[in-house]
Amino acid sequence: MISSRLSHERSRRSRAILFAATALAAMSFAGGTHAEDTVRQVLPGAQAPAAPQQLAREKAPDQSEIERFCSNIADAARDRRYALQADELKQLQAGIDQRMKALDEKKAEYEQWLKRREVFLARAEDGVVKIYAGMKPDAAAERLAIVNADLAAAILMKLDSRKAGVILNEMDQKAAATLTGIMASAARRVDPS
Repeated sequence: MISSRLSHERSRRSRAILFAATALAAMSFAGGTHAEDTVRQVLPGAQAPAAPQQLAREKAPDQSEIERFCSNIADAARDRRYALQADELKQLQAGIDQRMKALDEKKAEYEQWLKRREVFLARAEDGVVKIYAGMKPDAAAERLAIVNADLAAAILMKLDSRKAGVILNEMDQKAAATLTGIMASAARRVDPS
């Protein structure tokens, strides 16, 4: 920002010097008689050239002025840069915190799902499974249709797949579909969500 101001000021002064040199050249070329008209012919829309005394008064800032200006604003510029960086870091931290919260929620959901699956499979004890394994398929289907759907699905999952298939075949279509859906969701190895 500072350098752009300085370069703009230098450019403006260079244009003024160039204009004055052009005007002086035009005046000497024209013999000084119609200098103002000659300048307007060389640079249409230009004003009369500045007197040499005016050009001498307008000097470029020396190096010490530029250094003083830069040193005066250096602390403020550094503070502003640090403030902008701190704001950016706060925004990034807020985004990370939000993602961590979402990950924690997913983790809790997965742990809850895993716990439900373990409880579901533990319901069907080996003794109960042996009882249903020894029953005739039509009798087992009738009894499992009355039992809690989660428990019935857990028992069917622990049975031999042939025996479970025959029992499901003997069941009512709605009950068999419900139990099959429960067994399929419990058998998944990945998170259901």
